[in-house]
Amino acid sequence: MDIRNVKLNTAHSSLDIYHSNSDVALPGVVIVPGGSYNKMMERDSERVAITLTAHAFQTFVVHYPVEENRNYQDAKDAMAEAFDYIVDHAEELKVDTDQLGVLGFSAGGQLAAAYSNAPDTKAKFAGLGYPVIRPTIDERMKVTTEDVSKLVTKQTPPTFIWGSVKDDLTTYLEHIAVYVSALAEHDIPFELHEFSTGGHGIALANKYTGIVNNNRTDDHMAKWLPLFLDWFENLEH
Repeated sequence: MDIRNVKLNTAHSSLDIYHSNSDVALPGVVIVPGGSYNKMMERDSERVAITLTAHAFQTFVVHYPVEENRNYQDAKDAMAEAFDYIVDHAEELKVDTDQLGVLGFSAGGQLAAAYSNAPDTKAKFAGLGYPVIRPTIDERMKVTTEDVSKLVTKQTPPTFIWGSVKDDLTTYLEHIAVYVSALAEHDIPFELHEFSTGGHGIALANKYTGIVNNNRTDDHMAKWLPLFLDWFENLEH
């Protein structure tokens, strides 16, 4: 695997490339970490990228502005620029752009959802892990966002979404249920898993992410990844 970073034109933004040394084009997934715009969480970024590379994806991680540079619109611009870069360099990167999607966690899930609903989105699928959907925690994150459920259209790509009933930050009724309802209203194919165990910010929920996440693991919620992979394999590509 070759790992490198390219700068994006959006200030304080870049794209990590985890390039599988493949001689054929592979599906691609752009990972958008959470962290409430305070930092980029390792649990949601490189460890997820490396894991998905092992499942024959070309993987990427978007670094968007955080801390004193946090800005929702700039983060959205970084998302769009990252996808443009990947598509423009698809042959070099060995990415099948017909199987290129986005996978976001928490605040990154909101950005992933926003990008998947953009009129010119290049995402063919979306995965949203315990996502922020409505701007109910903007004050906590010190950023002004939007209700991304209102962006859903008939063109929104198939979406896989998961969370935990024990999540007290992006609660089911205020966030996931709202987004799933919008998907259903627009006849967008989706799959939802709301786990009875786990919690917010648990990433892969296994030991690999647990060791950088206060040893937080949950064998039941960890099943989201094989479920996601199975869902992806059954999409109409």
